[in-house]
Amino acid sequence: MIFEYEEVLKRMTWPGKPAIQYIDDIIDYICTVGHEWNIFYLWRPKLSDPKDEMVLELAVTSRSDSIITFNKKYFREAKEFGIAAYDPIEFLSKLGGNT
Repeated sequence: MIFEYEEVLKRMTWPGKPAIQYIDDIIDYICTVGHEWNIFYLWRPKLSDPKDEMVLELAVTSRSDSIITFNKKYFREAKEFGIAAYDPIEFLSKLGGNT
């Protein structure tokens, strides 16, 4: 999963995007504080994009209640597992953040 984060962050462009070194620092931090999960339940294919399957499997295994994504339309089936898909703005609003 972390390799997917790294690939997406490095290929995307947005105003104020940090330098690659900062992205590497963020990835290193996630690896330091994150938890490794072994995936045991493979119910593929469930989603239209094979790369998204890994995200759904991890969310189910880790008992997450949300998936935060810019492509939430691809995670409609996550509802079957009790997992809501939010775009980042929706999620920050849900948390009570300023958007």
